[in-house]
Amino acid sequence: MERVIVARIQGSTHHESVVRWARQEAIRRGLALRVVRADGLNDAQLVVAGARDPDGVMFPARPVVLVPEAPAALRSAGPGAEIVLGVDAREPAQAAVGFAFDAARVRGVRVRAVHSWRFPACAAELRFGVPEEDRATWEDHEVQLLGDALRPWREKHSDVHGLEDVRLLPPARALSRRSASAGLVVVGRSAEREPGPTLRALLAEALCPVAVVPT
Repeated sequence: MERVIVARIQGSTHHESVVRWARQEAIRRGLALRVVRADGLNDAQLVVAGARDPDGVMFPARPVVLVPEAPAALRSAGPGAEIVLGVDAREPAQAAVGFAFDAARVRGVRVRAVHSWRFPACAAELRFGVPEEDRATWEDHEVQLLGDALRPWREKHSDVHGLEDVRLLPPARALSRRSASAGLVVVGRSAEREPGPTLRALLAEALCPVAVVPT
C-alpha cells in the first residue's frame, strides 16, 4: 500500500505541526500514515517534514512537503484555500504541475499558477524607462505563454479551475506573497541538484506548507 510518511527529521522543533498536516493529507487521499525518523522512507508516495530541517528537500526522488513552524500561519488559510503553483511558462515542470492539479482536485479548490517574469534585456537601453505600452505588450505575451503551458492540464483536469497569475517579481517573492492565503505552494526542482537560492528563499519566507516536486 502506498503511504504518506512523516519524516521527523532530527533537529526539527515542530513535530506536531508536521504530523498534523501529514495526517490530514493521508485522510484526504485515503492513505495510511507512518511516522519515522530520518530513515525508513521506503515506498513513500509523499514525505512530510519541517521547513527548517536542513536536509528536508534532499530526500530521494519523490515529492516532499515542508511545513513551516508558525502555527498562526497554518491556521490562516481555511479549508477552501487555493493551491499556488510556481511555474516557468517557458519550461514548466510537468511533475509539479500535475501534483498541483491533483492536490486541488482532492481538496476541491482552484490552482493559481504564478509565473514570474522580468523585462527583456533591451529594456535596459531605454533612456526614459519602459513605456506602459511596451510593458503591457510584454506582459500579454507572458500571459499567453502561461495559458499555453496550462492548457493540457486544464483539459486533463476539467473539474479543476486554473487561474493565471503573471508577476513582474522574483519567483520567491511572488510565491511567498501568495502563500499568505494559500493552502499549499507547489514548486518543482531537479532531482539531481541541491536546492538553489530561489527555493531556499521561498522556504524561509513561505507562510504555508511548500511541496517540492522533483522533475
